[in-house]
Amino acid sequence: MQEHHLPVARTARYYTLGDAPAAFREVWFVCHGYGQLAGRFLRHFAALDDGARLIVAPEGLSRFYVGSGTGANEKVGAAWMTREDRLAEIHDYVSYLDAVYADVFRRVDRAAVRVHALGFSQGTATVSRWVAFGTARVDRVVLWGGEVPPDLDLAAARERLAGAGLTLVAGRRDEFLTSKVVARDEARLRELGIPCRVALFDGGHEIDELTLKSLAVA
Repeated sequence: MQEHHLPVARTARYYTLGDAPAAFREVWFVCHGYGQLAGRFLRHFAALDDGARLIVAPEGLSRFYVGSGTGANEKVGAAWMTREDRLAEIHDYVSYLDAVYADVFRRVDRAAVRVHALGFSQGTATVSRWVAFGTARVDRVVLWGGEVPPDLDLAAARERLAGAGLTLVAGRRDEFLTSKVVARDEARLRELGIPCRVALFDGGHEIDELTLKSLAVA
């Protein structure tokens, strides 16, 4: 048995908040977590929609029924990748996010805005790899509720990540991301000369609105 790979064209989707391109001063690319959909995830960022920001929520390329059934009423979610054929999936989503970035900046003046990339939960690995290996120019990175991918070659990505104003965000009661993991990631980054700051909030595995607003003005 031989395994083969074949690139194919497919239709992906993304959602946006904000509709005044001439007024934009920031563009936020926000990547959801495992089992979420971009449209629902984007609702957490409504507080940033002040007329000067465009918030862009790409959706993972793999959708599935979240529950045990496949009926019409079953909840649907999306994922960025699984362990199966992972290198191909990583390549695909990095290329996909570069394509979303290019599509956005066909309508928005890139020179007039600051670009933020925020990943939540599984989306932290997605954003980390996109910033490290994609072609997009990102000014600030926020990794929220998820770890820096342990297999990410930080030495190879150091130049791009060091200039990205990296922030690690975690809830003190997050059942998936412990303080030990946050401390490990912070130490790993600093060891390679990649500046980062840590922002903690009193909550769990969630997007906290007050913390989000504080990051937006930082």
